[in-house]
Amino acid sequence: MEGMRIMGPLESNQSRRGEFFLLMPDTTRGGKGHGVVFENVKKLRTPPRLILRPEGGGFPPLAEKPLLVHSPKKGGLPEDLEGGMSGYWLVSERLRDALVSIDPDGFEFVDSEYRLADGSEGPRYFLCDVTRVIDAVDEGSSKLRIIRDDGYPGGKFYDLRGGSALAFRKDAVGQAHIFRTPYSGNLVFCDSALRDAVLAAGIGGGGESRGLSFTDAADI
Repeated sequence: MEGMRIMGPLESNQSRRGEFFLLMPDTTRGGKGHGVVFENVKKLRTPPRLILRPEGGGFPPLAEKPLLVHSPKKGGLPEDLEGGMSGYWLVSERLRDALVSIDPDGFEFVDSEYRLADGSEGPRYFLCDVTRVIDAVDEGSSKLRIIRDDGYPGGKFYDLRGGSALAFRKDAVGQAHIFRTPYSGNLVFCDSALRDAVLAAGIGGGGESRGLSFTDAADI
């Protein structure tokens, strides 16, 4: 590691609550989580990759449709958003529709064959990847730890552990409603418009997350 630096907010452009959110699968609901098994992932992977998702994101050419099977021994039925699918999210059809309605260019989806434990066809689910990457964090107006090391892509990494407050450059974000950054690994950020579209679709709210966790980027 060559060094790290802690940035603090500039008075002129502080992060504001309610504008942007860290979007992740909800892992706080307890229990085993979902019991969906990716049955044919080994056939679809491209060696030497250990997961299906390529290093640069998106989907590789697939020899066949992803086969997903629910195993009650491993966990419950999937919510609208689940993680841990060989680098991808698993999203329901209604969540896919809500995401596409607000930002169709921010994602790639692959339809899957999803079967219940008895072999019958289950609800429609998709593998999903957030493919848009924007260098949008206003480092000078954010509170975060920046690790500088040539081992990271671009030579740095945003370490959000221990509390962070992120501000984003509006000129860089533009009309985008969801994105990753080049320096925060697989973390996904969205704006309030996308969050509102998800809630308007009846997904979450009323004390139920339906698998989605929105954490205000101004108070991570």
